[in-house]
Amino acid sequence: MGRGKIEIKRIENTTNRQVTFCKRRNGLLKKAYELSVLCDAEVALVVFSTRGRLYEYANSSVKATIERYKKACSDTTGTGSLSVVNAQHYQLESAKLRQQINNIQSTNRNLMGEALSSMSLRDLKQLENKLEKGISKIRTKKNELLHAEIEYMQKREMELQNDNMYLRNKITENERAQQQINMLPSTSEYEILTPFDSRNFLQVLQPSQDYSHPQRTALQLG
Repeated sequence: MGRGKIEIKRIENTTNRQVTFCKRRNGLLKKAYELSVLCDAEVALVVFSTRGRLYEYANSSVKATIERYKKACSDTTGTGSLSVVNAQHYQLESAKLRQQINNIQSTNRNLMGEALSSMSLRDLKQLENKLEKGISKIRTKKNELLHAEIEYMQKREMELQNDNMYLRNKITENERAQQQINMLPSTSEYEILTPFDSRNFLQVLQPSQDYSHPQRTALQLG
């Protein structure tokens, strides 16, 4: 079932009226915020509770919006009164922005050491403190970068030392292997020391005459 329609009239119960006020007030403030953000509208909301407590919301300034409203309502002589009021508002906003830009440019010139003659002793002291804080931050950042670079160089040096040691070990192993190969006798030396002759090998296998014809002893009968 859907939610029933509420009759719009004053709530007699004090507790219910206070609860409804809190809920509807928060919803109204939320809607005002959404309207200002989604539609880029200038919104000013002012609410007083039954106890006289003030609740307000404005995306720029309540007073500025009220002043703009007064100007729009007071100037009703011409048909283009609203456009004139809007033009005046934008002129004021642009003047404020130009003033902010001038202040920022003047501060930058002071930080660069320019246009200091018009500054008072107090302003110079504040500028000095700002510069000292800025220099301190710059030195801290520089030291951090130097420390990181030193750590990287040390790590790289260790890697190069390990690679150099590995290459030296490989060279030593290759030299030892070459020395062992040079100490081995060549093929010609084997041929001189152990010549092979098939005829001599066959002569060794042939039996001698003494064993092939043994001498027999004659028996004498007496």
